[in-house]
Amino acid sequence: MIQRALGANGPQVSALGIGAMSFSNFYGPTDEAASHAILHRAMELGITQIDTANVYGMGASETAIGTFFKANPEAKDHFTLATKGAITRAPEGGNRFDNSFEHLSTALDESLTRLGVEAVDLYYVHRRDADVPIEEITGTMARLVEAGKIKSIGFSEIAPTTLRRAVSEHPIAAVQSEYSLQTRSPEQGLLQTCAHTGTAMVAFSPVGRGLLTDRPHSREAAATMPFLKDNPRFLEPNLSANIAATEPARRLAADHGTSLASLAIAWVLAQGDNIHAIPGTRSVAHLNELFDGVALSQNSALMAALETILPVGWCHGERYSAAQWVGPEKYC
Repeated sequence: MIQRALGANGPQVSALGIGAMSFSNFYGPTDEAASHAILHRAMELGITQIDTANVYGMGASETAIGTFFKANPEAKDHFTLATKGAITRAPEGGNRFDNSFEHLSTALDESLTRLGVEAVDLYYVHRRDADVPIEEITGTMARLVEAGKIKSIGFSEIAPTTLRRAVSEHPIAAVQSEYSLQTRSPEQGLLQTCAHTGTAMVAFSPVGRGLLTDRPHSREAAATMPFLKDNPRFLEPNLSANIAATEPARRLAADHGTSLASLAIAWVLAQGDNIHAIPGTRSVAHLNELFDGVALSQNSALMAALETILPVGWCHGERYSAAQWVGPEKYC
């Protein structure tokens, strides 16, 4: 397993991690037994990082990890653990983003209780409150480091300029953003800024929420999933166009005795030594498939062939709907 630093002074962790949003019902029904099976297999494969959040299943993901740790105490030392806070519900409906010390500290305490740990290795501001200076938010997070409740600070879906300002206040271990063969926007400054500041770039949805697999979601399946049912890339005519566009990549994978999901993971990991991939899955079989991509990341000729088939800009549709864009920072 390839090992990479989680921040300039952070621990060495497996470049492939577990994105535990899938431990809730976000992408379809699952249960605690399935999540525990994935964590058992991750340990066998040498996967050492888990990424979750307090809003994944309204605590369900963290709870599943916590019960796994309770049943398998050795797992606490095996895994490097990241979680997130800051998203809450507005009284008028929809999400609001609370980056105050009071909210983040309370949310963190609740997360620690569900996870059954005294501290987490990495705590992300899940969404930045644009009305609060990033320097102030970073200072708030630094107080949690000083309290011993978190070991390092991360931000999710921020712009390169925001990262540079945050780093002026405190080291930032990681920035999390969607990055894959179909979502290349981090190449417009975020990857470069992460490399310059010694910040790990943690890529979520590296298999394109299922589009970059041998079994992409049908429109009927996507319509049952709260996030995908309104996502432009999973609405017609975009979905059919995207499935057709990725078919040559599926043939490339088959010709090399592997899957498109494996190639998609390989491509992300091949883009830089500070890049991590945290795909989510609800099955051990899929985890094995994702793991196979780690070794393939060393095959530069295969990676070049893949990018020839799926060049920058091939994907049809915005990555988020108008409602889904509320919170992430756009740039460039």
